[in-house]
Amino acid sequence: MSTLKLNQKLKRVELQKFELDNEIVFNYFDKLPASERDEKLVRALYIGVLALMEDRISSFLAKTTNELGTELESLKMLFEMKKELFYKSTIKGVIAEDEIAEYLNEFFQSKRIKDRALLTGNAAGELAKNKTGDIICEVNGTPDLKIAIECKFDKSMKLGTIDTKDIFIRKTDTAWSQLIEANANRNSRVSLIVFDISLVDNSILKFCENVGYIPEVGFIAIVDSQKGDYSNLVIAYMLARDIAINAKTIELDKDVLAMLVNRIIKDIGEIKAIKTLVERNIDNNKEILKQIEKSMLLMDFNQRYLTQFLETGTLTKKDLLDFYMGEEIKDQYKLIEKDINEL
Repeated sequence: MSTLKLNQKLKRVELQKFELDNEIVFNYFDKLPASERDEKLVRALYIGVLALMEDRISSFLAKTTNELGTELESLKMLFEMKKELFYKSTIKGVIAEDEIAEYLNEFFQSKRIKDRALLTGNAAGELAKNKTGDIICEVNGTPDLKIAIECKFDKSMKLGTIDTKDIFIRKTDTAWSQLIEANANRNSRVSLIVFDISLVDNSILKFCENVGYIPEVGFIAIVDSQKGDYSNLVIAYMLARDIAINAKTIELDKDVLAMLVNRIIKDIGEIKAIKTLVERNIDNNKEILKQIEKSMLLMDFNQRYLTQFLETGTLTKKDLLDFYMGEEIKDQYKLIEKDINEL
C-alpha cells in the first residue's frame, strides 16, 4: 500500500503509517520540544517541495546516484539558495534583524544573562516617525537600561566621521549618524551597529575589521552571517553592556568636547580653502561668497553648541543628534545660496 495518498476532492496530501531511518532528520527533531515537531515537519516538507521545484536542484538529484553525494551536494545547493535569498535587498535586512536577535537571546540563555533582545519592528521611537534602532536589548531585563542595535547590511553606507561630514549635501545615513540616531530614538545608554563582512563599505573596514569603538557615539561589529559567525557581535555587545552598567556622569566629558573641537578645526580648514580660492581665480567670487556664508553659519552654529556644552558639561542625546546632522543651518543656507546665485 502506498505511503502517500492524494485526496483530489479536498486537495490534500495524506500520509499513511510513515517511518524514516535517517540520523540527520532524527537529531533535528530530537532537539525540538514535542509541541513544535508537527509544525516543523510540515514546514520541512513544504521547503523540500519548493527546493525540488527548482530545475537546477531536481535535475542534479535526478543525475546523482550516490546517496552520500546526493546529501552533501543538496546541502550545498540549499546553502547557495540561502545566499541568493539573503542578497535580495528587499529581505536581507529583515533576515539580519531576526537572526541577530535570536542569536543574542540564545547567547544570553547559554550564559545565564538576564538580558533580553527585542525587535522593535515598525514601532517609532522618541523621534517622530523614526524607526532607527532595529533591536532593543534590556540589560538585566530592565526597560530603563537599554542598548540599541541597528542592523545595516548595506554596502553603500560609509563611516561618516564628524570631520568628513558635509552638512550642505543631501542627507545620507552613515555609521556615525545611525549610532547617534539609534541612541537618541530608543533612549538607550549605548548604541551598536552591525555590518556583514560581505556587505560593508571599505571606509568602515579601514576603521575596524572586527569590532570598533567611537567614543561617545557607539560600537561597530562586523559579522559573517553566511558562516554563522557572530563572535564580533558578542564582543561588541559585552563591551557595550559594561559601559551601560558602569558608566557614570562626569562634570565635563572630554570625548564630546574633542568631537566639538574637531568640527571647529574642520571649519577652520574650510576658511583656509577660501583663501586658496581667492588666490587661484578671481572668477570664483560666487563660490567664495558661498564658502564664506557657509563658514559664518557653521561658526555661529558650532559656537552655540560649544557654549551650551561648556555651561552644562554635556549634551543631551537629541542635542548630539541635531549637532551632527546640522539640518537647521542647511535650511538657512539655501536662502543665502539663492541670493548669491542671482547676483
